[in-house]
Amino acid sequence: MNSFIVPVRWSVVSRTTKDDVLPAAGAPRLEKRVTVAPPLELIVGHPGGNPLVRAYFANDPSVTRFFGPHFGSLEAFASKAREVDGRVDRAARERAVESVIVPPSADPRRLERFVEEGGYMVTTGQQPGLFGGPLYNISKGLTAVRLAEALEERLGRPVLPLFWVSSEDHDWAEASQASVVGIDNQVHTLTVSALQEGVTPSVHRIALPDSVEATRNEFLGLLPKTDFSAEYFALLEEAFQPGRTIGDGFHTTLQHLLGRFGLFFTDGAHPAVKRDSAGVLWAELARATEMEGVLRGTAEALKSGGYDLQVPILEGSINLFLDGPAGRERLYRQDGGFRLRASGEHLSAAQIRARVAKDAEALSPNVLLRPIVESSLFPTLAYVGGPGEMAYFAQLRDYFSAHGIAMPVIYPRWAATLVEGKIRKVLDKFGLDVAALDRPFHEVAGDVAREEVSADVRAALGKLRGTIGGGLAELKRAATAVDKTLAGPVQQVGAQANAALDDVEKKILQAVKREGEIGLSQLEKAQVHLFPLGKPAERVQSPFYYLTRYGGSLLDQLYERFRVNLS
Repeated sequence: MNSFIVPVRWSVVSRTTKDDVLPAAGAPRLEKRVTVAPPLELIVGHPGGNPLVRAYFANDPSVTRFFGPHFGSLEAFASKAREVDGRVDRAARERAVESVIVPPSADPRRLERFVEEGGYMVTTGQQPGLFGGPLYNISKGLTAVRLAEALEERLGRPVLPLFWVSSEDHDWAEASQASVVGIDNQVHTLTVSALQEGVTPSVHRIALPDSVEATRNEFLGLLPKTDFSAEYFALLEEAFQPGRTIGDGFHTTLQHLLGRFGLFFTDGAHPAVKRDSAGVLWAELARATEMEGVLRGTAEALKSGGYDLQVPILEGSINLFLDGPAGRERLYRQDGGFRLRASGEHLSAAQIRARVAKDAEALSPNVLLRPIVESSLFPTLAYVGGPGEMAYFAQLRDYFSAHGIAMPVIYPRWAATLVEGKIRKVLDKFGLDVAALDRPFHEVAGDVAREEVSADVRAALGKLRGTIGGGLAELKRAATAVDKTLAGPVQQVGAQANAALDDVEKKILQAVKREGEIGLSQLEKAQVHLFPLGKPAERVQSPFYYLTRYGGSLLDQLYERFRVNLS
């Protein structure tokens, strides 16, 4: 965690009742207090990043060249709004809403206002993930909602939050897995297998196999059965069925969870997106050499400033993928034409156009071009990203300009560490904070054991080391007065004595660990919950771990905490 971390304890409200009144779209849902779930502590902040991202957080003038104005300044967004107004007219906004997916619980009238009043958008996104992916997807969506609300209030025009689902992504290994800490306090990672060896099509092209039902049931079996479980079990059973895609299920899941906050959605494979982004893709193909030069220039400037590249710029590569014999394949320039990276197939520009004429989904942008496509389709003021995304946006400012668009303001998503009451009790027992567990457990256990060694033992060991050190120094002076070559044997004796003391200290620590074995076991379980697989829980843990225990009002609490302040 970086800055803006203000822990708060709160009690989560349970289910709603049938006579609840739903508020206007975008407002937090009001819930009657029926029962109270166990206390849960939220530690909210912006996740840290590499030195480049940290410099942007700190508003370091040296990185303005790469990021543009700082995200904390209202003028940064106002300036971007003026650029959008000079480029996007009513017809463009009418086309834009054709690409927008309205969740059942969102208000479609917001789109009408967006067109009529010349609105803007705040975007975020992620590739789809099995069972909704990890918790940070929730954080991304809610941060976009909060930023859009703040900008709408300050700019006086509609600002819609939009979540772009990158279902054209072809990393099946990542998309097809989900992790959760089960009721056994162990991390379980579940996967669905549906790929032919050596072929990597876009995720939206892969139908879930029959085996997804067994995987889904195993996942649900790792969650507790509570007053809240039925809603979420039914959601996942509907979302992830044989014959659907992971993208379909991801949309269903996130729209159910976040649509009531006013979050809208789109998809990289949406027919209107493919139709309206074709011009950008063809321009990229035609200007591939020029665009590589633009990106390489920024890359050299970053490296000259001492910063690493998040995305390497490969010689001859084009920021496009084309469906080929090996699935979704990266395009490269070669001999006046083009080559598909994995299969080696050679094509002319005319052959690529012919393939896309038959299948509009065959050509798609890579991670660097996708933000350009997004800003060409939507009047985007800001993109909400995590630290990795922020790092690669630093490579894109000149690239945006080459496509005739100003880069949106890059806004860091909020992150939340959720500390359950049982975990807080263990931390307090050992006098530790959350960050103390962000390292290998043997280091944590060693430090705890040292703290548990009695003061008498520590004093005795220290006194003995001092006595030995003083005695050896005295012996060395006396012995070397007789023969200088005796310094070596004396030092050897000292090394042996210190090694023996180290061995004694290790045995004492081992005895302390055995004595406190139950406590250390509790601490290890706490680490599993806070840093599963050695990563912050938000990057691994399914949100359904928390939703089945604390209910949907958890989302309202996150919404409340993810406040946006612009100066």
